[in-house]
Amino acid sequence: MHRRHLVALAAMATAGVTTFTAPAWAQSNEIRIAHIYSKTGPLEAYGKQTQTGLMMGLDYATGGTMMVNGKKIVVIEKDDQGKPDLGKSLLAAAYADDKAAIAVGPTSSGVALAMLPVAEEYKKILLVEPAVADSITGDKWNKYIFRTGRNSAQDAISNAVAVDKEGTSIVMLAQDWAFGRDGVKAFKDALKKAKIVHEEYLPPATTDFTAGIARMVEQLKGKPGRKIIAVVWAGATTPFNALADAELKSRYGIEVGTGGNILPAMTAYKRFPGMEGATYYYFGIPKNPVNEAMVSMHYKEFKSPPDFFTAGGFSAAMALVTALKKTSGDTNTNKLISTMEGMSFDTPKGKMTFRKEDHQAMQSMYHFKIKVDPAFAWGVPELVHEIKPEEMDIPIRNKR
Repeated sequence: MHRRHLVALAAMATAGVTTFTAPAWAQSNEIRIAHIYSKTGPLEAYGKQTQTGLMMGLDYATGGTMMVNGKKIVVIEKDDQGKPDLGKSLLAAAYADDKAAIAVGPTSSGVALAMLPVAEEYKKILLVEPAVADSITGDKWNKYIFRTGRNSAQDAISNAVAVDKEGTSIVMLAQDWAFGRDGVKAFKDALKKAKIVHEEYLPPATTDFTAGIARMVEQLKGKPGRKIIAVVWAGATTPFNALADAELKSRYGIEVGTGGNILPAMTAYKRFPGMEGATYYYFGIPKNPVNEAMVSMHYKEFKSPPDFFTAGGFSAAMALVTALKKTSGDTNTNKLISTMEGMSFDTPKGKMTFRKEDHQAMQSMYHFKIKVDPAFAWGVPELVHEIKPEEMDIPIRNKR
């Protein structure tokens, strides 16, 4: 056996292979799927939720067998640590050495953008979940890229529903990286009536928001009408407690608005009762059999509800198994592409459909208002309106 194959085997043993049968690569009775995500790093919490959802979804979609048409699904986990260069090399190794037919991930938009050309080089599918940046299915896209996660435009257009009114002045607070800048651009494009008066970009790892808040207050405090700081933020340390400590509403009449987030981050939402926004997912909102199954599975295993990115991983699994059942387990890339283009599949959010033009999953978003309920540690997003795919004009920005 070649030395690189021995190294690959050792790496797989430490990376974690959910199901592994012995060393003949690309056995005809296996469907090898690489999951590349932030197992460690700044987005670790997001990545681990995605992995949990992916494995639960594969179990659910295959009826507990982890098989499609007599072929065993083998999931190979790889940790990109949130580093673009590492994610790029891990994807190349997954396709070349591990003989993965399909890859899922990553967590970070910056890592995803580095990985897109690798999928094109190896002519293999990369199912992006949950990286958000518009450019992934926009100007950086290629035909091997599909995405079950929402994009920045879906986030922005749905969040604009809550704030896009005449006489509203908005300051954007975002992280200075692909996720933040794409999110702000999409939000600006979505607004028709409200006006953005300032954009405040801070390093992704910011923990002291004092100076940034002072600059934003200076831009808003003299404005007439409704004044909002709209937040586009991801990661463990969010600005919400700092914004609440600044007592912006009582001192300056400045509101805070944002989208959904993971439950630990939403503990700070309790300090903003009545705050409006739109979310990709909250376990108590969708009413369908797949969501009921996922919630039940998660409570049974973890004694807690599934979170934001758990639903994303589950959705990716549902898409993969739906496609593989349609191809009778055939992992030929061209066959999968033709099968998945325009394909609809059930998810915890209801039905999603891969748009043929850019392979972005069209999906519902949820306009919410935060309610403080002592039974929950987080601010509860109560549904105001399900924003269905046909209600959102999601632009096609690729060059196909």
